[in-house]
Parts: sequence; C-alpha cells; structure tokens
Amino acid sequence: MPAVRRPGSTPIRCNGVTVVFRADDVPPCSRADYWHHIVGETVGPHDVRVEGPFGHHDRLAVADVGPVAVGDLSAGAPAEVRRTARHVRLGGSDLCKVHVLAAGRGVVEQDGRQASLRPGDLVFVDLSRPARWAMSPMRAVAVVFPRDLLPLHPDQAAGLTGVRIAGDRGAGAVASSLALQLPRQVDGAGVEGSVRLGTALLDLLTVALASRLDGDTGGSLASSVPRAAKRRALLMQVLAYIEARLGDADLTPAAVAAAHHVSVRSLYSLFESQETTVAGWIRHRRLERCRRDLLDPGQCQVPVSTVAARWGLPSPAHFSRAFRAAYGLAPVEYRRLAGSPASR
Repeated sequence: MPAVRRPGSTPIRCNGVTVVFRADDVPPCSRADYWHHIVGETVGPHDVRVEGPFGHHDRLAVADVGPVAVGDLSAGAPAEVRRTARHVRLGGSDLCKVHVLAAGRGVVEQDGRQASLRPGDLVFVDLSRPARWAMSPMRAVAVVFPRDLLPLHPDQAAGLTGVRIAGDRGAGAVASSLALQLPRQVDGAGVEGSVRLGTALLDLLTVALASRLDGDTGGSLASSVPRAAKRRALLMQVLAYIEARLGDADLTPAAVAAAHHVSVRSLYSLFESQETTVAGWIRHRRLERCRRDLLDPGQCQVPVSTVAARWGLPSPAHFSRAFRAAYGLAPVEYRRLAGSPASR
C-alpha cells in the first residue's frame, strides 16, 4: 500500500498501526477534495461521486497487516466510484483488491461482469484495469495486496473479476469473517501477530477465489494453490468451526475431522503448528469462554455448573479439575477473587 498523506503533510506509513481519516477532519468546503486525496493515496486514483454532503459517517481506517493492507470504509450516503484507464496509468496498477461488504448493498463491475453484493459477500478487483463501484450507505473492508502475492495464473485471476463470492458458506465465509474482524484486531496484535493475521487472510482469500472459479468451470483449480497456503487456510476454517460450536458437548476431534472431510490423523497433523492437539485446543477455548463468563459481573448469579455446561463441559467435577489445572484456582474461588459473588 502506498504511504498515506494528509493534505499538506509528509507521508504517513501505517506499519501495523491503524490510521483513521474522517471527512469532518476538514471544513465542509474542503471535504470532497480531501476524500479524493485520501482514496487516491490509499488504493490509487479513483473518481468518487457522492449523492449528498460528506459528514461524520464518512470514515476510513487503514493499516498494514503483514503482506496485505486493510482499509475499513464507512459511507453515509450513496456513492459511485470509478477507476478508469487514465487512473490505471497514474499508478497502483500492480495491486489487487478484495472488497468485503459488511453492511449495505453494492454492485461492483469489472471486465463486463457485475457482482451484486449483500453483507458478507466478497468481490475481487484487479486494479490494473478499469472498474466501477455503486454503493448504498455502507461499511466495507478492502484488502489490498500486490498481484504477485496471489498464487494464481493471471488468466485464472482475470476470470474472477466482477464475480460475487458468497460470504455465507465455505472458504468465502471464513475469509469474509476474518476480513471483517481484522480492523479491530490490528492494533493489539503486534508486528508478528499482524504478519500471521495478514498471511492467514491472504491464504483464505486465495482458497476462496480458487474455489469460486472451480464452481464456475467444474475444474480443480484449487489443487494449484500451494500446499502450505491450503494447510493454513484449512486450519483457519477448522478454528472458526470449533469456535462456533464450543457449546456442543459432542464436539470431538472425530466430529471436526468428518466435517472437513479429512482423517483424524491429518487433523492432528494440522495442529502441530499450534503447539497443541485438537482436543487440547477445544478444551482451552472452552475454558477461556468459561473464564470470561465467570469474570462478567452481569453473570455473577449464574451457577458455575451452568456456565460450564453452556460451553460444552457438562461434568462439574471434570470442569473443576480442568479449570484448576489451567488457572490455579477452582472456578468458585476464581470468581470470588475476581470480585463477583460466588454462585455454585
């Protein structure tokens, strides 16, 4: 991502820290020019036409996240954005962008194709060619990265522009979820954490794009994605699957493996990078959810056994032993020392 400039200032480099721009940072008479400038410095030159005045709803937060740059954009009025051949010549032509819609509606056009987006959906845009966005008042996350980092042949990538990728199933759902959460995680992740998050997101986007093209062609393009990227993307899918089902007492390594069409042995191999086992990860996340609820003053009257059962740990004796092993105190003692009245 190019350096970001405020009008009349030297470039600001994000370097893992979120930089926030708001239209009302400047007087009303200057806001249109200011917004064009900010958009141009973050994702390259574009024409931006807004149906109404710029105001406090118009906000852009940008950050470098490892190999990608992430922009979190909110707009309070309908807008049309165009990137023309002239804009391409001016700069930014070696970049790609995945647009993930968080709220609102939108249409993205490129290469004669048109993607109508609902919240959660994704669309791939190659910034080396003209494109058009028509958006309602909305919030969206843009993930920008050099085209060379996408391990797909240029002809394959060209077949994906202007194509809607559903954000409610498969790799598209996991990539969408991570992209939409990422802006809130950057500042607390640290440099190494940001690199891991950005790499994981790029892997997930790669698999989601390849899977979408496979669906159109009936081919096996996903097999051309590097094995390491596929493994990292699969791990993120598995982690998301586990997180969504921690309250299910029947959540076991075998169930997780079956849901992802891999063997239990392969699943355990996948978790070697986490320095724990699948069962260990499930237990850790369940205990963390329980610990969080025990610290919540709003749940101080909820019995400890109810908290444990809520997160897939129905045996009070087993839960108490596991909790003490993890945190050094029995659950009731932990809650009391944290300042909440104990409720058995």
